[in-house]
Amino acid sequence: MSIEVETPVPEHASELSEHRRIVIVGAGFGGIGLAVKLRAAGFEDLVILERAAELGGTWQANTYPGCACDVPSQLYSYSFAPNPDWSRTYGRQPEILAYLRRVATEYDVVRHIRFETELLDARWDDRHTVWRVQTSRGALTADVLISAAGIFAEPKYPTLPGLERFAGTTFHSLHWDHQHDLTGERVAVIGTGASAVQFVPEIQPIVERLLLFQRSAPWIVPRMDRPTLGLERLLLRRIPLAQRAIRGGWYAAIEGFGLISLVDKRFRHPYEALGRLQLLRQVRDPALRATLTPDYIIGCKRAIFSDAYLPALDRPNVEVVTEAIAEVRAHSIVLRDGTEHPVDTIVFGTGFTSIPSAYHRYIGRHGRSIADLYDREPQSYLGAAVAGFPNFFCTLGPFGAAGNQSAVYMIESQIAYIVDALKTMRDNGIGRIELRPEVQDDFLDEMERRSADSVWLTGGCQSYYTTADGRNAGLYPNWSFEYRWRTRRFDVESYDLTPQTVKLKEVSR
Repeated sequence: MSIEVETPVPEHASELSEHRRIVIVGAGFGGIGLAVKLRAAGFEDLVILERAAELGGTWQANTYPGCACDVPSQLYSYSFAPNPDWSRTYGRQPEILAYLRRVATEYDVVRHIRFETELLDARWDDRHTVWRVQTSRGALTADVLISAAGIFAEPKYPTLPGLERFAGTTFHSLHWDHQHDLTGERVAVIGTGASAVQFVPEIQPIVERLLLFQRSAPWIVPRMDRPTLGLERLLLRRIPLAQRAIRGGWYAAIEGFGLISLVDKRFRHPYEALGRLQLLRQVRDPALRATLTPDYIIGCKRAIFSDAYLPALDRPNVEVVTEAIAEVRAHSIVLRDGTEHPVDTIVFGTGFTSIPSAYHRYIGRHGRSIADLYDREPQSYLGAAVAGFPNFFCTLGPFGAAGNQSAVYMIESQIAYIVDALKTMRDNGIGRIELRPEVQDDFLDEMERRSADSVWLTGGCQSYYTTADGRNAGLYPNWSFEYRWRTRRFDVESYDLTPQTVKLKEVSR
């Protein structure tokens, strides 16, 4: 029989503006999904801190031309909130944002969100068993702190000598300058990641000259995106089982990429053949084809789905530059071989920092931030908890993201785990819960062993999948369905528990 215990107000609460049972940081897929499932489990005393003026996370922040998801919409959505009305196979940014707004509204989550409220500092108070949270709009305390801060939230810029002297316009894809008209301009795009692959085909037809600076060629495989027919949407609305079947089919197809890294790298050959066929079919110039042919195993870094990128590069007004940049001048970019290219605008498609800025602001029991720990080595347990951080959980933490599956699938696994943990605390009068360090150490050892022969580490490339010293930067090196099984319940035996106001009874599952 469970024991219902009222959450006591900490004795120093009068010094602060308010106290909450649960504080969530971030109102993207993680934060909204957490709020939905926490409310369903009976948790109403929660607040979501969102630094932006609206919800959506990366899908409200990224508005560059062509912004879309590279996972099919039927899979890149909540399993508990299927949407039969996606207009295309792959959802575009406005439609994904509209979907998140609808879910948040229908499940009455919006009232829990505090917009334009940025987390400034969050410190664990061991004496009072609370998190002391400072925000841009005041202070509060919380029994439990959950980070749902996105991993693609902070832009990454390259170090370019002389960039500060550039007299033209510069911006990152994350902060696209929609007021600046690129029509007729000479534009330099630095980077060939997933964002650049999407916006380059959009701007290529309108610019006078496009210079694409490529450090290494990405693997491009067919996207096969198309509009969905009205009849399809009607059938999906009337036959929910069909939608679940389509979701399952996409899941299996995408999970199949794990064969390369998780089973044997020889499975790469069919995927690489697909990429080479795409290149042969879409790029006529043999020299350009050679430049755009990757020199590493597919899967070593993120493979990108696109039908428009390669044709855009095979246009007269586009030049792919592989020579390194020596310096930036007021109106040009100079290469190391001395070549100078006149440029009006520089667009950075150079991706994101490896960890969210919020990780610098979570201060645990020993006075160190999660970022401090991450600088030593990426560490967590199941990407959902961190030793030394009591009453703290997260989504998509280190080793909680998959290299071959929808992030939403992984987030839902973590949500189930976290909600079960909080139910365990509530139903058994637990006031403090902390991951045992030896459990995390064993988990990290397992991650290192399983990563040793993975394509991420041995595929011949450098990417955000790896750390500077060549280790796994935080991808889960196993099948996503195995991860779902591991997170199906909260493993209370992996944690140290302290009772709240009554003697802790034995918790057995």
